[in-house]
Amino acid sequence: MSPKTERRSVGRHRKTDAAQRRKPVLNRLVEHRLPGRVSLDEYRDKVRDVYDGPQGAMLAACSLLSLHTPLGANLFRKRKFDLRGARRILDVGSGAGQIARHLLKYADKEAELICFDLSCEMLRRARNRLRSERPRFVAADLSRMPFADASFDRVTCGYVLEHLPDPRPGLAELSRIMEPGARMLLLTTEDTFSGAWTSRMWCCRTYNRRELARICGEVGLRWEREIWYTPMHKALRAGGICVELVKI
Repeated sequence: MSPKTERRSVGRHRKTDAAQRRKPVLNRLVEHRLPGRVSLDEYRDKVRDVYDGPQGAMLAACSLLSLHTPLGANLFRKRKFDLRGARRILDVGSGAGQIARHLLKYADKEAELICFDLSCEMLRRARNRLRSERPRFVAADLSRMPFADASFDRVTCGYVLEHLPDPRPGLAELSRIMEPGARMLLLTTEDTFSGAWTSRMWCCRTYNRRELARICGEVGLRWEREIWYTPMHKALRAGGICVELVKI
């Protein structure tokens, strides 16, 4: 590791440790501690192993049982996140194709759709579930995406940002590949007690809503509005962070 890379790693660990200390004690005890404790390469390999393996095979069923699949459909059907007029859509962290299925149904028929994931095995599962010739499937890392600047006018990023110990590189890349005025639907795990259990199961971190909004602003993504699955989710502050972002 070069001295420059080592300094970045130390700085990242310090930021993660400081954020961790601000969380309630019980949340800290439950939440997975691996993010920020190992090198980024080691953690990336661990995430790939989790989703390539049995847990990844259960992902579609878990999304259905947690109601994320049917509730997510409502976000597009009711145009809480409006796909009308979108020409080029990127689905980041496609997983088993849960969100991509909604995109195929509610986006304009001529819209191009790219499904993107770190795990080749998850992309294989998504291809088998979607059974559509429309999407293009790309395997790569969120912090180093193989797309040109300003390539997309809509982006969905569902429960993948929490697999970065530091969200800045990923959010900066997302901002880079979005054209000015492009919109993104960002869903990620919040630093609540239920979020801590999600972290434990999927080997990910959680995010503080206010802190994440600030970081989005730093990379040119305006926190346009918070979206809730249902009025009950809003009243209980449940369901994690779901927000529409706009590229400035």
